[in-house]
Amino acid sequence: MLMNTTFATNKDPHAALIHSLVFLLPGLTLISTFGVGLCSFAFLLLALLTRRAGWAAAQRHLSEIRGVLIAFGLSFGFALAGFALRHDVHLRALEKPSRTLAAVTVLLAVLACRPGRKTLWAGLVAGAVAGAAFSIYQRWGMGLERPGGLINSITYGDIVLCMGLMCLAGTIDFKGRQILWPVLGCVAGLAGSVATGTRGGWLAIVVGAVLFLKYGQVLRGRQRRGVAAAVLGLLLLSFVIPQTGARLRLEQGISDVEEYFNGGSSYSNVGVRFELWKAAGLLIERHPWAGASAPRVKAELAELAAAGKIDPFVLKIEHFHNDIMQALVYGGVAGLLAWGATLLAPALFFWRRLRRPDGASNAQIATALAGLMLVSGYFCFGLTEVIFWSVRSTMFYALMLFLLIGMCLNTGPLQTPSSTQSGAA
Repeated sequence: MLMNTTFATNKDPHAALIHSLVFLLPGLTLISTFGVGLCSFAFLLLALLTRRAGWAAAQRHLSEIRGVLIAFGLSFGFALAGFALRHDVHLRALEKPSRTLAAVTVLLAVLACRPGRKTLWAGLVAGAVAGAAFSIYQRWGMGLERPGGLINSITYGDIVLCMGLMCLAGTIDFKGRQILWPVLGCVAGLAGSVATGTRGGWLAIVVGAVLFLKYGQVLRGRQRRGVAAAVLGLLLLSFVIPQTGARLRLEQGISDVEEYFNGGSSYSNVGVRFELWKAAGLLIERHPWAGASAPRVKAELAELAAAGKIDPFVLKIEHFHNDIMQALVYGGVAGLLAWGATLLAPALFFWRRLRRPDGASNAQIATALAGLMLVSGYFCFGLTEVIFWSVRSTMFYALMLFLLIGMCLNTGPLQTPSSTQSGAA
């Protein structure tokens, strides 16, 4: 069974802790306010306790992970430079970059303790099921129109969907009837997202399905068709059943677009985003290379509103509902490159694992594909939302990213053609 995971061994006294952390991280992220912080601290502690083994393993894989480490280091370095050079930047601006860089301790702990993959899949399934149950209860038990657990509905829906997509990748690592466990997690992630009424994840579902069809060919045709049919069936069902609100949300989105471009009110879910993106574009024209600090952005938005160039309600909204726009406004082209590297470098790492020249095992494909689902999902979410706005969603990305990188490396080193030839020689 999926839950048949050994949490402790006589040889490794840290096994119980690492397996507990891997299992609990997804669920605690969604159903607690302390989960991300607790897991971050515990991984840091474990990395210190196993520092010799973790550092030695990291050195062996340095050529593979160098790009990811540089990307997160550049992100922190850019934030640090902004804090040092701009007098109106607060110290809190360093919180997320420093904590995401510190998440590399997850990688060190995973490399040192080598937790079992089944614990990862069990944690993702349990997290997706718990997250879906929570949002479903809030939606139809408590009557909340847009449930979001303990955070806002968009972020909650995106994270639970991301867990479901990673469970979809996990099906590759199972055989026979055991595949039903990650399928359950995938369905739960989709159901949880539907319950929140979040539309920003729909593109992530399409991208995830394309990636699965491309790299999930190790599954038998019947299994792959069954998994795809289950996912597609749930999506179609959500639009057919009126109580889910999915079709209504789609119709509202289309109506909002038509109203905005026909000169109607911009104060709608989609219209607000268009107005925010217009405002962001005006600010980017003023500071294209280095961006502007938060106080300056607020002042210039007020100036644009007073001049009638943007709607005044823009001043009441905390961010621009688009990660690319957000990075450009506050960091310019340099900030966009620093932020984009934390997505691109991990994506390249996982992509190389999927296309390894010596062939990849099911375990390698599953973990690498889950990592690619995570990165592509966050990119898609960020097109209509600043998914990296909250510390919780940012840290879930960083912690899960380094966890999956560690799992990938534990499945075996990446062999390049040159290294294979030299090894044969």
